[in-house]
Amino acid sequence: MSNVQKAIIIGAGPAGLAAALQLHRNNNIATTVYELRPEPTTLGGAIGIFSNGMRLFHRLGLAEALLARGSSINHMQLHSLQSGDLGKVDISSWAQQKTGFGYLRICRKDLQEVLFDAINEQQIPVHFNKRIVSVNESPKDVTVTFSDGSTDTADILIGCDGIHSSVRRLHVDPSIVPEYSGIAGTQSIIPSAGLPDAMKTQGNVFMTSNGILAIMPCSPTGDELYWFFSRETAIPHSESGHARDGWEERRQQEVDGYKDTVLKVFGSSGGEWSDTLTKAMDRTDFVGFYPIFRLPLGGKWFTSRTVLLGDAAHAMQPHAGQGTSMALEDVFLLSRLLRDQEWSLESVFARYEEIRRPRVTEIYNLAAKNGNKRKNTSPWGLWMKEYMAWAAYGLYNKLGLESWGIGQNHLVYDIDEVTI
Repeated sequence: MSNVQKAIIIGAGPAGLAAALQLHRNNNIATTVYELRPEPTTLGGAIGIFSNGMRLFHRLGLAEALLARGSSINHMQLHSLQSGDLGKVDISSWAQQKTGFGYLRICRKDLQEVLFDAINEQQIPVHFNKRIVSVNESPKDVTVTFSDGSTDTADILIGCDGIHSSVRRLHVDPSIVPEYSGIAGTQSIIPSAGLPDAMKTQGNVFMTSNGILAIMPCSPTGDELYWFFSRETAIPHSESGHARDGWEERRQQEVDGYKDTVLKVFGSSGGEWSDTLTKAMDRTDFVGFYPIFRLPLGGKWFTSRTVLLGDAAHAMQPHAGQGTSMALEDVFLLSRLLRDQEWSLESVFARYEEIRRPRVTEIYNLAAKNGNKRKNTSPWGLWMKEYMAWAAYGLYNKLGLESWGIGQNHLVYDIDEVTI
């Protein structure tokens, strides 16, 4: 018998807060959230949420609040720095027709504020500056101990603490460790004033021989733009010999020289976008550099009273735009399964994993495939990629293939319709 009345949730990111809300509302489970950081984080740039995730936010009662803070677009314009426009790419209009929800790009801080507003409204406790140091399970409950000596006990423990999950490392599966994807990104959020309207109303993607540069609105009026330059980056070597030191040195190099790095890519192109991109870079006051790690497929997701959700279980590259949506699907499935009082907890967790594995593997592989498009190529290789993109999207739009939903089937997936 599952009969869960209280849950401890580790991690106050989107996965943990969504889990707390859904279990509180849908399962009448008392949830308490513990977060490592001393206060709500404002890091993370701007997050993309596709139709499958937006539909679940709607079921949480949060879609309208998110739409009021983010930018909804259904198309990206693909550009060549040398040859001009390559084509318009439909990213979600077919899925929006099927689900009622399109694509949203929203600043992480705004997403977090919407979630925290809902958490506070429901009076769900969230405790900050809590570092988990041990987990102890018994046949009846699970106890968590924190670095300050405090403890908490509940019926279940839910690890929503991201790719570097302490719950996974300390208890569920310490053998699974993050691996570098080979791709890193530089990113920032800038004001759009004085830039062309096309920057404020659509996503703009630029193919280069050194990766992909994208700029897209992340606010309702388009007054804020999110840009990222995602590219193949070798693992850095440090004089100290420590990998962490090497990444910190590389991070500092990127932050100090981001303009040279990015401007070198398009500064000599001479195309119509060169001046606009130069202006965008010149108004960038802060940049973040993020080597992209992922978890290898496989590994354990649960023990007798502990289960991992979101990136703690299956962190993938961000190149399918599905990180937050995958976590929401986890949350909603677990909530459904816990409502069946006839199942044991281990049966609930085992069925959760059985249902989620194929879906996660599909999106994980899609993200990796999209990540490969960021790898370095020769000028000839770039020309070929641009020509193929121009031909493919030209034919796609001419024949009206948008109505077929090619490449968007995974966006209409509904976890609440899955047989359990």
